[in-house]
Amino acid sequence: MSDALSATAPSALFDPARLDRDGTLVRDTPFHFLVAHEQLPAAAAAELARDFPNYSSAGFFPYEEKDCGPSINALIGQLTDPAVASAVGARLGIGDLGRYPTLITLCRHLNKRHGTIHTDSRSKVATALLYFNPSWPDTSAGCLRFLNRIDDIEDLAAPEIRPLYGNFVVFRRAENSFHGHLPYEGERRVIQIAWLTSEDEKLRKTQRGKLSRFFKKLFGSLDRKFGAGRDKNAAHRD
Repeated sequence: MSDALSATAPSALFDPARLDRDGTLVRDTPFHFLVAHEQLPAAAAAELARDFPNYSSAGFFPYEEKDCGPSINALIGQLTDPAVASAVGARLGIGDLGRYPTLITLCRHLNKRHGTIHTDSRSKVATALLYFNPSWPDTSAGCLRFLNRIDDIEDLAAPEIRPLYGNFVVFRRAENSFHGHLPYEGERRVIQIAWLTSEDEKLRKTQRGKLSRFFKKLFGSLDRKFGAGRDKNAAHRD
């Protein structure tokens, strides 16, 4: 971390030791997942909000240092530290998770097309989500759900997770790692960390994400229109 940043931000924005706090939920059925709260310092909230990328389009986009301010860049450096992979892997039953390439994507806005039920692709070994929203409406819309089946958003495997500042979830990808959320449109800030099966997959996903960002700048209104009427149980396998 730079001297300039260390003067204004905590040295450990994300400390895997916090995963041992009371209230952390770790389960291995119906698939391996973890839910933890208060994983970011309250004192860093304003700085992280200031430094979060201001994407104009909805969806997840590959991390680029130039898009972010110093505290977000420092946080991403910590999230990709081998100590985080080791801590996460130990709780998900994955040995040496840190040996897998890591892809970081960030999202500021969603439209109602997002959040359909899925498992994640076979190219992902595990996926983590770290949320940054200081408050959330009194609604289940946009709240992540781990599910028992692919065709019922109401069949929860655990209490739904509100995307509030410092909430952290991670799961091991499996053929039944069903998850999604009710349709939501608006700001929903989150960083996603994905451990992938190969560098080739990382390159492919990065290129696809950059292309998606380009087209959403041009046709974002159509993307929003097509998703507006999606069924709450809409799904795709991966």
